Amino acid sequence: MSTPVRTRTSVYAVATADDRLLLARLSDASPVFMPGLWHLPGGGIDPGEQPVEALARELLEETGLQLVDARLLDARTYSAHRNGVRWSLTALFYAASLRGGAPVVTEVDGSTEAAVWVPLAEVRDATLLSPAAADAMHLIDRAKSALSGAR
Repeated sequence: MSTPVRTRTSVYAVATADDRLLLARLSDASPVFMPGLWHLPGGGIDPGEQPVEALARELLEETGLQLVDARLLDARTYSAHRNGVRWSLTALFYAASLRGGAPVVTEVDGSTEAAVWVPLAEVRDATLLSPAAADAMHLIDRAKSALSGAR
């Protein structure tokens, strides 16, 4: 019997403020990436849903924060194997501006068990990050390099 393959398109918020990055810790309910890893807030796009609408919905569920603005940064693909399922994931990364206070997970029994702002200097151990969160760090570093080179 072959392993089932599922495809998914997901949206992720790359939200920074005061040299901090918003991260969500994956729970046991995470369908694609391993629980316990720090991941970007976001998730799957529902049928008929626009990507930015999905991003706003996922941010509210996983962080309690409201999306103010989103700008597409990049798209990446990932392959993962979890709970007997092979995943083919297309991820859309958005620079996200948010409104709200401290992050709080509002979704019950979802894929996120915690959401926090983490200083960028402390987000360097790739073994603690999902592949998508690790790629977001590269996007942030590339943006910083481009800004410092423009001066």
